[in-house]
Amino acid sequence: MSKEYNVAILGATGAVGRRMIDQLAKSTIPVKSVKLLASSRSAGTHLKFRNQDLVVEETTPDSFDGVDLVLSSAGGSVSKKFLPEAVKRGAVCVDNTSAFRMDEDVPLVVPEVNPEALKNHHGIIANPNCSTIQMVMALEPVRRKFGLKQIIVSTYQAASGAGQAAIDELKKESQDYLDGKNMQEDAHILPTKGDKKHYPLAFNLLPQIDVLEDSGYSHEEWKMIHETKKIMLNDMNSKDIKVTATCVRVPVPIAHGESVYFTVEDESATAQDIMDVIADFPGDVLQDDIKNQIYPQPINAEGSRDTFVGRIRPDYENKGAFNMWVVSDNLLKGAAWNTVENAEYLVKMGLI
Repeated sequence: MSKEYNVAILGATGAVGRRMIDQLAKSTIPVKSVKLLASSRSAGTHLKFRNQDLVVEETTPDSFDGVDLVLSSAGGSVSKKFLPEAVKRGAVCVDNTSAFRMDEDVPLVVPEVNPEALKNHHGIIANPNCSTIQMVMALEPVRRKFGLKQIIVSTYQAASGAGQAAIDELKKESQDYLDGKNMQEDAHILPTKGDKKHYPLAFNLLPQIDVLEDSGYSHEEWKMIHETKKIMLNDMNSKDIKVTATCVRVPVPIAHGESVYFTVEDESATAQDIMDVIADFPGDVLQDDIKNQIYPQPINAEGSRDTFVGRIRPDYENKGAFNMWVVSDNLLKGAAWNTVENAEYLVKMGLI
């Protein structure tokens, strides 16, 4: 009989946490029990796992006694506080925050791209940033077949990347705009909650995601650059692939879009070659039929685990360079599903 696992979901009541519950229920992981954990504010909330009615518990170190697997999306400070406690008690943790992503001893994993990195875990596996995940999903088959020299990405990131409160704020601002009211009065979260100023997202674009650093880049842009290198090259500072990013928040509730410009080493590659390798890659869906105006759109990607890729075309001014458009549900493949999928791979590979 195969082993069954006691699973804890940390941050269970959040937008990603609720989706983790759903993705776990649909996964291949043999689940013996599920424990839902959150802050004291959310303790007592009732949520369902499959047909079970579960009560959310307040998180303490002792919450992880007897737990085999922790799926976490409760914020970086919470992860730093509790995940080492879970590891001490014998659990393996997959964390969907930025808390451990750049730690040398913590694998940063997209299962279709670098599953072998899971073998090096010491109790914690990090989920990459949502925008990084979908980009490497689209580019990894290209890298394997033709090599990659450079990536220039501009993101069009949904409000949900800043949580459910940002979605609610976008909806309120949109109604204010339609009613002729001042949207600024409802802007409390974006571009980033901890910064000095806040701006409305409705009918607007915000070229800032996370804090702005002295380098001129936002921290989101920094993450995309260095996470991509760690995932693809196992070295966050590698010079073997040049990466730069501009990250923009757009008035879309769920699912990020990305315009990706990339240069391959094999200059004989054609756009059709690029399409073929992407179409064959697990988790990627090619939507590229310009005659019939078929291309990825956030409204169609919402609710799907897949990464959608289209508008693949060569840069006729630069040999070996191409453009593509990538869309994925940032709350699923970009967060909850990638977390659960990492756990599935841990089980399949006998690493838990």
